[in-house]
Amino acid sequence: MSATRMPPPQPAQRVGAAAKKSESPTPDDGPSFSHQLHAWLESHRASLVDSLRRLGKQPIGSFFTCLVMAVALSLPMGLALLLDNVERLGVSWQRAAQISLFLQIDATESQGQALREQIAEMDDVAEAEWISREQALAEFQQQSGLGEALKELPDNPLPGVIVVTPQEVDKVALEALRLRLAELPRVQQAQLDLLWVERLSAMLKLGERFVFGLTLLLVLALLLVIGNTIRLHIENRRTEIEVIKLVGGTDSYVRRPFLYMGTLYGLGAGLLAWLLLAYGLGWLNDAVVRLAGLYGSDFALDGVPMADGLSLLLGAVLLGYIGAWLAVARHLNELAPR
Repeated sequence: MSATRMPPPQPAQRVGAAAKKSESPTPDDGPSFSHQLHAWLESHRASLVDSLRRLGKQPIGSFFTCLVMAVALSLPMGLALLLDNVERLGVSWQRAAQISLFLQIDATESQGQALREQIAEMDDVAEAEWISREQALAEFQQQSGLGEALKELPDNPLPGVIVVTPQEVDKVALEALRLRLAELPRVQQAQLDLLWVERLSAMLKLGERFVFGLTLLLVLALLLVIGNTIRLHIENRRTEIEVIKLVGGTDSYVRRPFLYMGTLYGLGAGLLAWLLLAYGLGWLNDAVVRLAGLYGSDFALDGVPMADGLSLLLGAVLLGYIGAWLAVARHLNELAPR
């Protein structure tokens, strides 16, 4: 008769005690948001440092790439700044579009002064100047060189003149103002050189269109330059990129260092373009000041405004980023491991 095997003694359970819960491992919730953010920042930092290191290994080539981009950026911006400086000559343009009111020959000094004050109070008039008959004759004698001959005249043949400077140079507005001034009492003739105004407006519009077209062409050239540069970097790292994709590297991970590289190219080009514009305008300003001094003017070119410089810098960075993105997107499918 075989002996019956008894089960091992079990620990006693206290009456009324709660049943003991079985311990099971808690499911893994994955890395926290702070760890993910830290990993994301560390990845971007590593890509930025790697891009800086690779550009530092080729300082001459990187500098000349930025210099080519800077020249292309500075040309349209420089022309735009020159147009802005020309627009500051608005007072001279207004004088070129002045309306001359020739009064009747029998108009007195007091009537001319009263009419000048009436015209000066109009909203679309910037300035009104009264030129008496005697003053007009003296200026004509000085400018014409016929002073001795004019002294032989029995009477002054020149009428009093009111020179009106408009608030703005616009063909339609100037013509409307001329017609309104011609209807004033004691005004015999209102004269305006509209042909000069049309020529001035046409030259300004031509300059603006030229700058706009040049900007589009140079932006396209910049995208081609940065795209070709990034393509060369991609070709140099083709084997490395294929290995990264073979072990599971994502497209964004592969793309990131090249985007930083394009951004750094744009940043360097923007800074160089800013320096080129500041130096170029300063160099050109010396000749402009001398020329303006010959005409009795104190006109001088302004430098590069801070807002325009920052816009230039931001635009260069964006162009570098977009050019790098387009270059990587074009070649990304070719970088699959074989």
